[in-house]
Amino acid sequence: MYFTEDKIKVISDFNSNAQNGLTKEQVQANFEKYGANKLKEKKKKTILELFLAQLNDPLIYILLIAAIVSGVLKEVSDTIIIMAVVVLNAVIGVTQEAKAEKSMEALKSLSTPKAYVIRDGQTIELESEKIVPGDIVVLDAGRYIPADMRLIETANMQVEESALTGESVPVNKNAELVIKDEKVPLGDKTNMAFSSTLVTSGRGKGIVVATGMDTEIGKIADMLSQEDGKTPLQIKLAEVGKLLGIIALAICAVMFGLAVIQKRDIFEMFLTAVSLAVAAIPEGLPAIVSIVLAIGVQKMVKKNAIVRKLPSVETLGAVNIICSDKTGTLTQNKMTVMKYYYDDKIIETENVDIKNDYQKMLVEGLMLCSDATSDGTTSTGDPTEIALIDAGRKLSITGEDVSVSHPRLNEAPFDSDRKLMSTVNEYGGNYKVFTKGATDVLLDKTISVVKNGEVVPMTQEQKLEILKVVGDFSDQALRVLGLAYKVVGSYEKLEQEDMEKDLVFLGLVAMIDPPRLEVKNSINVCKKAGISTVMITGDHQKTAFAIAKELGIASEYDQSMSGVEIDNYTDEEFKEIVKNKRVFSRVSPQHKVKIVNAFRASDNIVSMTGDGVNDAPSLKAADIGVSMGITGTDVAKGASDIILTDDNFQTIVTAVEEGRNIYANIKKSVTFLLSCNIGEIVAIFVSVLLGWPTPLQSVHLLWINLITDTFPAISLGMDTGDKDIMKEKPRHSKQSLFKGRILFLVVNGVLIGVITLLAFLIGAVMYSNINDLGTLLTHMTSLNLLENAEAERHARTMAFVTLAVSQLFHSFNLRHEKKSIFAIGLTSNMYLVYSLIGGILIQLIVIYVPLLAAAFKVSPLSLLDWAIVVGLSLSVIVLNEIVKIFKRSAAK
Repeated sequence: MYFTEDKIKVISDFNSNAQNGLTKEQVQANFEKYGANKLKEKKKKTILELFLAQLNDPLIYILLIAAIVSGVLKEVSDTIIIMAVVVLNAVIGVTQEAKAEKSMEALKSLSTPKAYVIRDGQTIELESEKIVPGDIVVLDAGRYIPADMRLIETANMQVEESALTGESVPVNKNAELVIKDEKVPLGDKTNMAFSSTLVTSGRGKGIVVATGMDTEIGKIADMLSQEDGKTPLQIKLAEVGKLLGIIALAICAVMFGLAVIQKRDIFEMFLTAVSLAVAAIPEGLPAIVSIVLAIGVQKMVKKNAIVRKLPSVETLGAVNIICSDKTGTLTQNKMTVMKYYYDDKIIETENVDIKNDYQKMLVEGLMLCSDATSDGTTSTGDPTEIALIDAGRKLSITGEDVSVSHPRLNEAPFDSDRKLMSTVNEYGGNYKVFTKGATDVLLDKTISVVKNGEVVPMTQEQKLEILKVVGDFSDQALRVLGLAYKVVGSYEKLEQEDMEKDLVFLGLVAMIDPPRLEVKNSINVCKKAGISTVMITGDHQKTAFAIAKELGIASEYDQSMSGVEIDNYTDEEFKEIVKNKRVFSRVSPQHKVKIVNAFRASDNIVSMTGDGVNDAPSLKAADIGVSMGITGTDVAKGASDIILTDDNFQTIVTAVEEGRNIYANIKKSVTFLLSCNIGEIVAIFVSVLLGWPTPLQSVHLLWINLITDTFPAISLGMDTGDKDIMKEKPRHSKQSLFKGRILFLVVNGVLIGVITLLAFLIGAVMYSNINDLGTLLTHMTSLNLLENAEAERHARTMAFVTLAVSQLFHSFNLRHEKKSIFAIGLTSNMYLVYSLIGGILIQLIVIYVPLLAAAFKVSPLSLLDWAIVVGLSLSVIVLNEIVKIFKRSAAK
C-alpha cells in the first residue's frame, strides 16, 4: 500500500536515503532477505516426463494391459501392433508439448533491463537482478523500469503501461501525490512505477518497494505457473476411455463365466477374452484424434492462426463467450484524430479545408506544438502527439515540412501540473506562440476566439459552449486537446508565463484509439452463432463503454462494470453478476482472471483474446487463450493456445467455425470407430454365447482396428465443413460426444456384427462336408467346425473380409445424418474414396500373399465368396439410405 503513504515515510520504512541511497551493507542484507530481482522460473519437463504424461490415459492403460496379456500368451504380433499405436500417440503428443510454455522465459526477458541506482552517494549502472528493496533508482525517457517503486521525484514524467494495465495512452506520474483510496485500480496509482513498463518522457526517481515475484509482473508470473486444465474433448475422451474399460472388464468377466459353464479350454478363453477386450477398445482412437487435430492445425495456419496446443482447435468450436481485451485487439492500439472543432463547427478530419488559413493553422499548430516524429511507418514520442502528426500527413502537411517552414525558436515543455505545452515558431516574418493542452485550463488563459475568420473577444457563453462540446466528445470516449495561439514581436526573452496568457482560442482536436474496421461485423457473426462478446480492459469506464456500444457489444451503460466494483463481490456472488455484464473496465490482471473464471463457473466455454503482459494470466485461465501475433507481447503469446498472425478479430470467428467443423469431424471419426467395434463385439460375443468357435481372432481385430479402420476414420476427420455450421448455437460444454447418435451407433454396430456372423456361417456351409444346416450348427456349438480346419479357416476368412469391407462402406454413412451420400457426392471427399479402395487392396494383399496369409491364418476367396462378401457389406449402406429417406420426410 505504498501509494497511500507519503514518500518520506516510505523512504524511512526502508531505512534508505533519497540523496545517497543504500549502503553496501544494507544492500547485502536486503539481497539476503529478498533474493535476486528476477522471476521464478518454471521447472521444465524432460522429454521422458512429457512422454510418460502422454501415457496417463485410461485408453492407454487398457491397451498396455492387452499388450502384456498378448505377450504372455505368446501372441507377439498382437503385442507389437498395440505397442506401435501407443508409441505413435505418445510421440505426437510430445512433439506438440515440446513447443509449448514459453511464458516464463518471455517474462524473464522483459524484466532484466539495466538501471541507474544511487548507492553510497554514487550513481551506478547495474543489472536489474541486483536491485533490492530500498534502492533509489534514477529514471529517464526511454528506460524500462526495473522493479516496482514508489516515486519520490518526477518532472513531466510519463510512463507507457499498456502492456501491464491495458490503458492505451501513457500515464502522467506525480511523486507528490498521496492516494487515499486503497482500492484504486493499478492504472490510477500515479505515484507508483511498475516493473517492465517504459518511461516515454520526462524523468524521475523512485524507491524500490518490491522486486522479483513480489512485483505486479511477478504476480502475473505466479498466475501463469498454474497447471493447464483439460479441454472438453480431452475430458470426453477420458470418459469414453473409462466407459470402454468398464465394458471390456465386464465382457471378460462374462466370457470367463461362459468358459466355466461351457467347459472350454481356459487358455483358449484367455485368447478370446483378449480378442473381446481388443474389440471393445478402438486402439487407434488417441492417434486418430491427434492426427485429425493436426490436420485441423494445418488448415488453421492457412487462415492466419497458429495453434500451439492440438486440443485447442476442438475447444474453439464449443466457445460461447469471447472475452476480449480492448486495446490492440478490438481497437488498433494507435491514437487517431477523428474530429476537429473550429468556429462552432465539428469537422471530420478528411473535411478540414487547408485553404482556410485558420483551419490550416489549427492543424499546423497542433503539429508544431509537439515533440513526436512520424513518417507514416516509424514514429517516436507520445502516441497522442504522433496522432497529430499523422493527421496532418493525411491532409498533405508533413511534420518535416512544417517544422522546416516554421522552425521552433522557444518552448515551455508540457508539465502535468500546468497541463499545457507551448512553443514559439516563426511564421512568415512573425512569431507565433502555440499552446495546447487541457481545454478548461486553456480557456482560463484565452481572451479571444476565432469566429467567422476574425479574432473576436471571448465571452463566457462561448466558453460554456466549448466546454459542452468537450463533454460531448468525452461521452464518445474521445480524448480532447485544445489549441490557442498569439502573435508576439520577440521570442528570445519570452518567459513561460508570458507565453501562456492573453491567448486566442483556435479550436479543439478529438482523437481515439479507434475500433478495428472488421470487428463490428465479426461480433455480429458471433451473435448469430450464439456467441457473446465481452470487453475486458484497463481503460476508463466511459471510454470502454463507448467503444463497446459502437461495436455492438453493449447497449446500456449498466452492462459495464469497473474493477473497483468487482472487488466488492465474492466469487459466488460475482458468478451471477457477470451474466448481465458485457464491459469490464479499469481492471487488473487478477480481475481479468476472476471474470474468466466466473463465466467458466456457469459451464461456459470461454475464449480470451489479448496482446499485453496483463492479459497473460487470463489467456492461460480461459478454456482457449488467443493472442495477437503482430502487436502481442511474447508473454501473451507464450500463455496462449492460439496466435493470430494477422491480429484480426475476424480470424477468431473463422477459427471458431473451423473448430466447430473439426469437432463435427472428430465426432464422425469416433462414432465410426465405436460402431465398428460394437460390430466386432457382437460377432464374437454372440458366437461364444451360442457355443460356436470365434469367427475372428485377436490378430484379425487388431488389423482391422489399426489398419483398415484407421484410414476411413482419418478421412472422415478431413471431411468438408458444413457451410451452415455458424448458424447453429454452440454445443453445451457437458454435451455428450454421442448426442443424437447412440441409436445410430448401436443399430449399425449390431448390423455389422450380424452380417459378419452370417458370412462366417455361409462360409462354414460352403466349405464343410455336411450339407445339413442343423447338423452343422450342432457341430459348431460343440466348438468343432466339423473337425475340418480348412473349413473353419475359410469361414473365418469370409467373416474377416466381410467385417473389414462392411466397415469401409459404413464410413460413407457417417458423412451426414440426413443427407444421402449421393446428394453429398461420392467424390466430394476423395480421401474417403481412396480409403475404401486402399482398404480393399490391403485385404487382398493379406489374403493372397502367402506369408501374410499364413500369419493371419486366412485362405484365398473365390469370385463367389467375394460376391457374397460384397453383397453382405453393401447392406449397411442400403439400410442407412432407407433410414435417411424417412428422416428427411420427418424433417419436412
